[in-house]
Amino acid sequence: MELNWDLKEIYKSFKSDEFKKDMEKLIENINNFNLWAQEIGKDDENIVRKLEEYIKSVSRIEELKSRLGMFVELSLSVNTKDEVALKFSDVLDKNLTYLVEASTKVERWISKIKDIDIIINGSKELKEHEFILNEIIRNSKYLLSEKEELILSNMQNTGSKAWLRMKDTLISNLTVEVEKDGEIKSLLLTEVLNMAYDKDRSVRKNAYEAEIKSYKKVEESLAAALNGIKGEVLTSCELRGYKSPLEMTLFESRMDEKTLNVMISAMEESMPVFRKYLRKKGEMLGHKNGLPFYDLYAPVSDAEMKFTYEEGTKFVEDNFRTFSDNLANFARKAIDNSWIDVMPKAGKVGGAFCENLHFIGQSRFLLNYGDNFSDVITLAHELGHGFHGDCLNNETTLNSDYPMPIAETASTFCETIIKNAALKNASKEESLAILETEISDCTQVIVDIYSRFLFEKWFFEKRNESALSVEEIKDLMIKSQKEAYGDGLDPEYLHPYMWTWKPHYYYAESNFYNFPYAFGLLFAKGLYAEYLKTGKAFSKDYEKLLSMTGKNNLIDITKVMGIDINSKDFWRSSLRVIEKDIEKFINI
Repeated sequence: MELNWDLKEIYKSFKSDEFKKDMEKLIENINNFNLWAQEIGKDDENIVRKLEEYIKSVSRIEELKSRLGMFVELSLSVNTKDEVALKFSDVLDKNLTYLVEASTKVERWISKIKDIDIIINGSKELKEHEFILNEIIRNSKYLLSEKEELILSNMQNTGSKAWLRMKDTLISNLTVEVEKDGEIKSLLLTEVLNMAYDKDRSVRKNAYEAEIKSYKKVEESLAAALNGIKGEVLTSCELRGYKSPLEMTLFESRMDEKTLNVMISAMEESMPVFRKYLRKKGEMLGHKNGLPFYDLYAPVSDAEMKFTYEEGTKFVEDNFRTFSDNLANFARKAIDNSWIDVMPKAGKVGGAFCENLHFIGQSRFLLNYGDNFSDVITLAHELGHGFHGDCLNNETTLNSDYPMPIAETASTFCETIIKNAALKNASKEESLAILETEISDCTQVIVDIYSRFLFEKWFFEKRNESALSVEEIKDLMIKSQKEAYGDGLDPEYLHPYMWTWKPHYYYAESNFYNFPYAFGLLFAKGLYAEYLKTGKAFSKDYEKLLSMTGKNNLIDITKVMGIDINSKDFWRSSLRVIEKDIEKFINI
């Protein structure tokens, strides 16, 4: 089984004729769009034809941009030192800036069209893209002038995007000096992070202490990157007229502020229950002052929950099939066709992700697989993202881009399938391990995500005044962990450096990429409860839900399943599912 992904269906290499031709095509399409944009507002004739031309032209550019950009980014994610990929990353970013001025001009023209609803209803193609066109109108009040948009875009290339590349290079090549098998070894950070699941407490503690120590080598550079990126975001928000980066994120997420507030409020209400779980786990592991951070992922039973990659893929496919053949067949296709890059290696970024490649109807998945049950869950999670993309393959390019919060629904739903499947044939010890893994994962998505939300919110507030020192950033991280975890964690063993390798903090175009995980988990819990009532017939409704996520607001998407996300009772009911598991665990 091939453990490295195959990118040949995107391009064979950077030297291939196909790659070179598409770079030329992109430039040609951008130039044509620029010329077309100069003429667009000169008269009020043929509005329907002009809007249809706009849809076609932007779709062509988006497909080329995605194909070229994904090849560059996927190449860099497994080798952050790839000099050719780095070069083309800069070239691509520079070429795309030539699109900004014309795009701004056209979007402003669209926002001023009179009776646009009547115009849209007169064309099948425009009607299909009604949501996107209305979103352009909605977004127009935050547009700057063409020149200002161009300046901002150019500055990002040497600002936030450059800082992000530097962060990726530093973290992917960071080595940790840690004791293993009786000797000091220099290991990749991703390998050391996997040691948090080891059965031996001394291994977990040594790994944690060595990891913390290793960040000293890069902390100043990473602090500079974070300050630079967040400073740029604040500047952009102020210029556009957003009250805050959070308001901008909610707008881009197609999510009401009320939805966020009721969800966060319900999460805050549930924190004491999660802290009970953490203290109970601490007691089981022999700790009296709460759970130390290095034991957050520690196994609590002697069950051997080990899965080789081959075993993990079979387990996932077999149990996906209990939900639907479409989901299982998608997983098998991804595994058999080398869509997955599996193991940790030098130069590879940490964590895991999925990139949906709508332009070829495929996905690519990055893992750092470590043979633990948690890695099987991660595999299922990422395949869930891919299946979401698969359900959108019949949609147009412009109707396939969905907002952050709904992005975590399919992935979490797939996690739930696998965890519940694992419980069916598990021994008592294995059941305990699976139950604890489920609660541990939920704790990460509710409690840790809440701490990350607070950290980012407070960071932006302080960054608005001045850049933060390394010590200030570390103090802010500790403060947010104490606020969220309370007495569930041992205050002597927190993690002041969680801001260093978590990639989401460094995305200038995706701020507050934390609360979407909570949304995804809790919405998926509600969906899974409905599935248990309905049975296999539910899968068709589920696929329909995923297929409409690129062209609707969150509140309208969720209403299709009869769910009101502005009701705190919905979020409470989903949290109660987790709380019942915690009570079960505490009473073991």
